Amino acid sequence: MKLRRKKRFEAEVATSSLNDIMFFLLLFFLIISTIANPNVIKVLLPKADKSQTLNKKQYALSVNENKEYYFEKEFISDPSTLEQVLKTKTAGVEDPTIVLRMDAKLNIQDLVDILSIGTRLKIRIVMATQVGK
Repeated sequence: MKLRRKKRFEAEVATSSLNDIMFFLLLFFLIISTIANPNVIKVLLPKADKSQTLNKKQYALSVNENKEYYFEKEFISDPSTLEQVLKTKTAGVEDPTIVLRMDAKLNIQDLVDILSIGTRLKIRIVMATQVGK
C-alpha cells in the first residue's frame, strides 16, 4: 500500500522589500509637499467657517506677528513703502487680486491700513483664513 504525503504548497507573498518601498514613497511625498507649498512665511491665520477660491492671477502679501511685510516672498524693509511696492508690482495687471495672509495676533488697525491701501490703488484684497473651528 502506497502512502501519500499530504503536503500542499501554498502561495506566499514576499513582503521584505515592502518596508523600503513605503519609506521611499513617504520620503518622496514629504519632499514634494514642501516644495509645492507656495508660501514659506510662517503665519498663524485666523479661522473661518467657509472658504472661497479665486481663479484669477493672485499675488501674496504676508504679514507675520512682528509686522514684517512680504510681497511674493520679497521682504519689504520699510512698511511706509508698501503702497509704492504694491502699485509698482501690480501695474499693468487688469483687476489685480492680493491674497492677504496676516497673523491672527495682529490688530484690526493693521488690517484696515492694508485694506485702505488696496482701496486707494483699486486692488482687490482677499484675506486668507484657516477653515475649521
